[in-house]
Amino acid sequence: MGSFLSKNELLILITGGLTGLGLHAGRQLAEKGASVVIVARNSSNLEEGIRYISQGARSSETQRFHSIRADVTTAPECARVLEETITWNGGSPPDVVWCCSGSAHPTLFIDTPLDQFQTMMDSNYFSCVYMAHAVLNSWLRSVVETTTQSESAKRTSLPARHLIFTGSFVSFYSFSDFTPYSPSKAAIRSLSDSLSQEMNLYATAHPELPPVRVHTVFPATMPTQSLEDENRVKTDLTKSLEEGDQVLPAEECARRAIAGLESGEELIPTSTIIWAVMTSVMGGSIRVGFWKGLLNTLAGWITLIVMVFIRWDMDMKVAQWGKKHGSSGMLKKKK
Repeated sequence: MGSFLSKNELLILITGGLTGLGLHAGRQLAEKGASVVIVARNSSNLEEGIRYISQGARSSETQRFHSIRADVTTAPECARVLEETITWNGGSPPDVVWCCSGSAHPTLFIDTPLDQFQTMMDSNYFSCVYMAHAVLNSWLRSVVETTTQSESAKRTSLPARHLIFTGSFVSFYSFSDFTPYSPSKAAIRSLSDSLSQEMNLYATAHPELPPVRVHTVFPATMPTQSLEDENRVKTDLTKSLEEGDQVLPAEECARRAIAGLESGEELIPTSTIIWAVMTSVMGGSIRVGFWKGLLNTLAGWITLIVMVFIRWDMDMKVAQWGKKHGSSGMLKKKK
């Protein structure tokens, strides 16, 4: 498979690189020697974010850092981000693109403003689709169209390029309040599976091109500003269902994600709970290596049985909540 960081002077483009997983992944990749471009909508803190990442540079003489203000929920903006990155990088595209941008609005389905359903898909799913479309066209189409078969035979393979999406626990299992959000994260997992197989077409037809690997990271719950914003709209019911959830600092999620990327994984859970649930619904998703694939399959058989009882338990908790507190999802206020 080759190391995720096998190429010297690697350039990594991170959307949503101003906070949480994106920010800390950028810092840790800088510490490993990569140059980093971060993208965010908030222009006021971009300089602070890129300063934090660049302070971790292993070599300040060779590594470079850049920030771009953009709203990646639109295709034209994603194309502009990539074009600006290529121009800034002397005409070469990034080696790695990591889509970390996203948002959540966890509320009961019938209480959710209709525009939030579109916002969730734009913010979480289409931001990945548009960026993936732009970067894969840059990596594949222009080179494929100008390369002849005779030229292909003369070239040697190059280190892989990597396209990374960011999923969630609810990509595999959803529950109350996450109905507006979970479909957008489940769609990312499906997009990743499809593109992973599709990249084999280009790898075999054009062996002279750098192969493209597609990954999805599934971070644990992180104590960030985004989580605080979610908790302001989340119902008390859902907060009670989340009790016992594994919470990890963003720095640790980033470390585990990068470790998974470096080991060649395509689907990368960052907590034991996410891994266990993932194994039960992997279906036709790629498994890395025989032994790891066997472990995931065996764990999946066990988790399938466990999940029957987990679903029953959660359904009972929801039913009991409704009987005791009503259908608002909120605790009844004491008079």
